[in-house]
Amino acid sequence: MESIGVLMTCPMHTYIEQQLAKRFNLFKLWHYPSLSAFAKTHATAIRAVVGSPKVGVDAATIDSFPNLEIVATYSVGYDSIDIQRCREKSIPVTNTPNVLTDDVADLAIGLALTLLHKISPSPKLSGKAVGIIGLGRIGSEIAKRAEAFGCPISYHSRSQKRECNYKYYPNILDLAANSEVLIVACTLSQETRHIVNRPVIDALGPKGILINIGRGPHVDEAQLVSALRQGRLAGAGLDVFQNEPEVAQELLGLENVVLTPHVGSDTVETCIAMADLVIANLEAHFLGNPLLTPVYPLLRS
Repeated sequence: MESIGVLMTCPMHTYIEQQLAKRFNLFKLWHYPSLSAFAKTHATAIRAVVGSPKVGVDAATIDSFPNLEIVATYSVGYDSIDIQRCREKSIPVTNTPNVLTDDVADLAIGLALTLLHKISPSPKLSGKAVGIIGLGRIGSEIAKRAEAFGCPISYHSRSQKRECNYKYYPNILDLAANSEVLIVACTLSQETRHIVNRPVIDALGPKGILINIGRGPHVDEAQLVSALRQGRLAGAGLDVFQNEPEVAQELLGLENVVLTPHVGSDTVETCIAMADLVIANLEAHFLGNPLLTPVYPLLRS
């Protein structure tokens, strides 16, 4: 497979760069002045693109490579990939679910604990009502961890999860109103963009705290800053931001926030596991085998 051209959109963990270079003909987009400059000389060489939440794979990138066969993202979220364009061109997309679930769930609880210690005279998570937006893999693991602190769990999602006993709120405002800690753990889509807006923040209230380990655009950041400044919300713990990698200066100046630079999956073990899954998907594709973690089903011609 050494002759197969694979393009990385931005720097990632050293391990994935090294392993891709061992197996494929690896190109690094950041070594070139622009996408168009790279495509002028290498357009036909690229058969796979590996993106990340920092620099994804948009329609312009997809259309730049006529021989593109697969897009892989070094993340569980795939909002940085133009899924519609990939579907139109019958290009499969893979992500890295499961392997980072524990780390992100740990961070959510860590942010809540750190924030409570910072803003509360009696800092404890134990017993507080925890509401989770999105009870998927990560949301479910957050719930398990919060249960260990004696926290009653409730959640909001597109549909009720019949297999669990947590209280389900079909209306997110009701979830917020009945939570002391509200944790965002859903997938980013047009429906969930700014799912945490002023009405949700006001329902959470002046004693509530917000934790976001999903994606920055889940939260209306301007409304969040306003609520934190005015005391309409007690505090926020954020691992993701509206305009990553930039962090709003207004957030940096607040005392009632805890900020981490999108490091939920940045343990060494998880970075390696994510990289291995990206590579396994690429190898499966080029060997004609079923993909391990396709974002959507795609029939081979």
